Amino acid sequence: MNTYNEFYRDNIVPALMEVLKVKSPMNVPKLTKITLNMGLGSAVSDKKVLESAQAELTQISGQKAVLTYAKKSIANFKLREGMPIGCKVTLRNEKMYDFFEKLIKISLPRTRDFRGLNPNSFDGRGNYTLGVKEHIIFPEIDFDRIDRIKGLDITITTSAKNNQEAMELFKQFNFPFK
Repeated sequence: MNTYNEFYRDNIVPALMEVLKVKSPMNVPKLTKITLNMGLGSAVSDKKVLESAQAELTQISGQKAVLTYAKKSIANFKLREGMPIGCKVTLRNEKMYDFFEKLIKISLPRTRDFRGLNPNSFDGRGNYTLGVKEHIIFPEIDFDRIDRIKGLDITITTSAKNNQEAMELFKQFNFPFK
């Protein structure tokens, strides 16, 4: 079975060279990394939430999640500088393509009332961010073992120079836009 990396190299690069009118395959935009981030405000009062979130994010991504820490103290939220408040994972190369394929083909279609993703969620430099309200859409998560449903942010970073190039790249991957 072909991986998404081979699919990109064999099918998408030639198509994008034609559409974007670039002469070198090295100038064709590509995925550089995917970052998964879980911010947990409830981790301030309950450390078990953070441990379970880190374990679940590790299961989802196939790579160990690292903790993120507060940069500032905020008295209203009982937050001190340096306290752990979330976790993140950065995927690159083969794991990134595996996760991307799983996201498009399995996880997003499992989302309740899914009608496609917003095509306006680009940042101006060709990177796309989407929020997932329920982490249980991923097949690795066992419904019986979770304590609460958590959300996460997924940022897909590309080498595209602008949103139009990135949009063409995502369309070639059959990304589910509205």
